[in-house]
Amino acid sequence: MRVTVCRKEHFNAAHRLHNPAWSAEENADVFGPCANANYHGHNYELVVRLTGGINPDTGYVYDMKRLSALIKREILDTFDHRNLNLDTEDFRQLNPTAENMAVVIWRRLRPHLAAELELSVTLYETERNFVEYHG
Repeated sequence: MRVTVCRKEHFNAAHRLHNPAWSAEENADVFGPCANANYHGHNYELVVRLTGGINPDTGYVYDMKRLSALIKREILDTFDHRNLNLDTEDFRQLNPTAENMAVVIWRRLRPHLAAELELSVTLYETERNFVEYHG
């Protein structure tokens, strides 16, 4: 029997979507207001899902206190109230789209979890726009 457990977190961050190889006009055409040279922010909602077997000794798939601490250490402490382009190594050379952010979050969490656990990340940039990454 496999069960999925989920942890939801929130963080706030600023970013600019921009391709430095393009002109200002090309960036504006593709990214619209998100290419604003002065950046803009989002209130992100992150859902981390772990799927695995239930441990017969604990009754857990994964200890949710440990998952909360992992997300805080690897994601929130790094991204919350930051300018992703300027303040984080992850996005100095990588355009901080929601798609790229989901992959980066997954990659930051994956090494800290047992191989038999399936990891999935859902990142809401707005209430209606979100991405999922399953590795």
